[in-house]
Amino acid sequence: MGSLSPYAGRRVCLTTRHGKERALARPFLHGLGAILEVAPCDTDQLGTFSGEVERLGDARATCHRKALLGLEASGLSLGLASEASFGPHPAVPLLSVGQELLLFVDLERGLSVLEQRLDLATSLARRSLEPGELASEGVQAWLAQVRFPSHALIARPAEGHPGPCLKAIRTQAELEDALARCAAASPEGRVWLETDMRAHCNPTRMASIRRLGFQLVRRLGRPCPACGAPGWGLQATLPGLPCSCCGTATALTAQERWGCAACPHTELRPRRDGLQQADPGHCPWCNP
Repeated sequence: MGSLSPYAGRRVCLTTRHGKERALARPFLHGLGAILEVAPCDTDQLGTFSGEVERLGDARATCHRKALLGLEASGLSLGLASEASFGPHPAVPLLSVGQELLLFVDLERGLSVLEQRLDLATSLARRSLEPGELASEGVQAWLAQVRFPSHALIARPAEGHPGPCLKAIRTQAELEDALARCAAASPEGRVWLETDMRAHCNPTRMASIRRLGFQLVRRLGRPCPACGAPGWGLQATLPGLPCSCCGTATALTAQERWGCAACPHTELRPRRDGLQQADPGHCPWCNP
């Protein structure tokens, strides 16, 4: 793909301060022949996972602003940026889910190509505790669940109390010190511990970004059948897959709309997995 890519030998500005080039440089080099150059801009001004700076726009708008920051700083015409949101699953609130976005901007062609993925394999979690509880079985089980110390933590005083927000906690000694400092700033002596979801502190998230990088590279390697611009791919899914028992339309995907990032051309295509009917368990008539 790289030898035929319109981006072979081109420099692409990646706007990051959290080491995302470790996940994205290889897909872009081997898939497109493009070379990533990091623009370490202050992306925290657009919002932080830990909440000190509120993200004003949605994830896509923030991702675009981040890419433009890097392009302005570097003077390049090709840009790349990622953004993510984490929270409860919309259908299963007790389950955490992450949405990763990766945006490629080509100023010369006037196009923006976005790829995204929902990932259930996220380490997002938080809990409150007192420093004396650290050695308890429940807290140790939680630390193992969130994969500490390979995945870093954030500590702060119990919710609602001002005080330090200590990030990138990676060792037992750092954790004990953070708990003591944050508990001292809380009238109840309690601390909120949460997973640090920044990419350089979270190998699970970094792996998700790498997979998304390959996904975006594959899309950039597909030209539009109408105008030939790079970035032909999935734009939306359309529900309505019929029930196999009664034929009622379900909420499951029936068709995919593929389109171009540079021109209005679109095509409706069947599901890529070939499924033509839905199980009655998904039917609003058979399983109300």
